[in-house]
Amino acid sequence: MKSHKLGVVLFQLGGPDSREAIEPFLYNLFSDPDIIDFPLARLARKPLARLIASRRGKHVAHHYEAIGGKSPIREFTERQARALEVELRRDFDAQVVVAMRYWHPFTEEAVRRMSAFAPEDLVLLPLYPQFSKTTTGSAHKEWNRLYCPTGATRVHAVHEFYDDPAYIDAVTAFVNAEMARYDNPAEVDVVFSAHSVPVSVIDSGDPYRRQIERTVELVWEKGRWPARRHLCYQSKVGPSKWLRPMMRETLEALAAAGRRQVLMVPISFVSDHVETLFEIDIEHREIAQRAGIADFRMVPGLNDAQPFILALAGLVRRPVAAGIAPLAASR
Repeated sequence: MKSHKLGVVLFQLGGPDSREAIEPFLYNLFSDPDIIDFPLARLARKPLARLIASRRGKHVAHHYEAIGGKSPIREFTERQARALEVELRRDFDAQVVVAMRYWHPFTEEAVRRMSAFAPEDLVLLPLYPQFSKTTTGSAHKEWNRLYCPTGATRVHAVHEFYDDPAYIDAVTAFVNAEMARYDNPAEVDVVFSAHSVPVSVIDSGDPYRRQIERTVELVWEKGRWPARRHLCYQSKVGPSKWLRPMMRETLEALAAAGRRQVLMVPISFVSDHVETLFEIDIEHREIAQRAGIADFRMVPGLNDAQPFILALAGLVRRPVAAGIAPLAASR
């Protein structure tokens, strides 16, 4: 099958690649109707996005400074793309490209590259394990808006992989590696942390929270650790009601209960970026230590680790091998 042309698009959020890019990145993010939607939003969205980006840009600038002055998510995602392409080329004439939603390389560039490559099969693979209309849904919408399919290309859309066995195995292996470093794992509190979303999104039928909870259950069942398990959320923006408990609330409650060893597991992210490297490993490490948690650790992102790349390859190969009909409609 090595002559069979296979294209893969890795969807990811994106992140600012310089201090100057922080505000325009945030503007693009908050201009997305899948992120901000309310009555008359069509008229007010862009001015509101400009205001939020300006205010939040000043607030988060030092976050990026603390991790090297930019987001590393593009580098990690492009490494994932290269590693996945190498793996797929065992069986196909494969090309893997990156489509960032809110910063370079944008979806338009991925569309141009895939249109020029003209694959026989094209797999759209969001790097969000759990589906939400704010992430995977938005990525698919943007692709469908820009891409003009031809009859020669079969398009297969992956919507989620929160319960994929190979993905669960990869996460579990990363947690295992950290748990092995404790003298007494029974004394550890394992805190799974996911990006929060507005409660209104969940109330509208979005499966994100349910899928997050199921991912945690599957990893915990696989790991069989004697530790204690918790789930919290992070990265709330604005005054509206978002999924809780927030990470700070969870850490302070653990400290008040006399817990002193905490292992953080980012469960909705597959790459290290500002939410893991700063928000968890710097900001909330300081919060935890001030509260009395002496031993605070974090499981690193999967990034381009081989078990995760093999899991992605499985997600790509299955629909192509099964000959799934083109999937034109999104959720």
